[in-house]
Amino acid sequence: MAGSNPSTQEYISHHLTNLTYGKLPAGYVRDGGTLESAQWTVAHSAQEAADMGFMAIHLDTMFWSIFLGALFCWSFARAAKAATSGVPAGFQNFVEMVVDFIDDNVKSIFHHKNDLVAPLALTVFVWVFLQNLMDLVPVDWIPELAKIMGIHYMKVVPSTDVNATAGMALGVFMLIIYYSIKQKGVGGFAAELAFQPLPKWALPFNLFLEIVGLIAKPISLALRLFGNMYAGEMVFIIISLLPFYLQWLLSVPWAIFHILIITLQAFIFAILTVVYLAMAYDHH
Repeated sequence: MAGSNPSTQEYISHHLTNLTYGKLPAGYVRDGGTLESAQWTVAHSAQEAADMGFMAIHLDTMFWSIFLGALFCWSFARAAKAATSGVPAGFQNFVEMVVDFIDDNVKSIFHHKNDLVAPLALTVFVWVFLQNLMDLVPVDWIPELAKIMGIHYMKVVPSTDVNATAGMALGVFMLIIYYSIKQKGVGGFAAELAFQPLPKWALPFNLFLEIVGLIAKPISLALRLFGNMYAGEMVFIIISLLPFYLQWLLSVPWAIFHILIITLQAFIFAILTVVYLAMAYDHH
């Protein structure tokens, strides 16, 4: 924690700061001393994390993202190996329900042949859902455990880090560009951006509007997920500052409502991914 008896501002700041690894420049004043040379290290404060700049990495976001992704792959692979031809039960039944749900939605949106889109949508949905689900873990449990282990900060919800949501959105954006060029060619893709929907003489206006619309896709994907999850996490943190009886009175109904939010945000991210890829395939 920021101190033995942190103020409200210190408490909130602590819970919203990532465990950051980056480079501090030579001459940087740290812990009462001055660094003689540039040093790669873990930030000890929110200010140090900010001073590390763009090349810093959030270790907690990376750890929980990879851990949850591995958990998804392991659990679904285990269910697939144990699958039988009879009536499914238990976890296998749950996995089949999720797979059928995503498959039905993909078929209703994506009317082209591509063996990647449905597995991608399933991966995005489950991975984002698991990241969001970490928001239901009481806000002090894991950070306090990390503090005992000597770790200064620990944010456990990767989707409350805009770097994580932007990274996933950037991956989708690269697929949009790839399939747009693959299906239409460089010339066809460029013509789609420059010559529709207005006449050819309006090329500058078309190009500007289409490029803005293209860039808005990954930005909207990233910020929608980040904004909703960050706001939800902030509410949980504020509730944890209240007296104990109010915490239980407010946190339980908010957690129940938040289950809907985390599921809906995962579904929206997955479905918009399919919609954008379908648009990349469509010829105008």
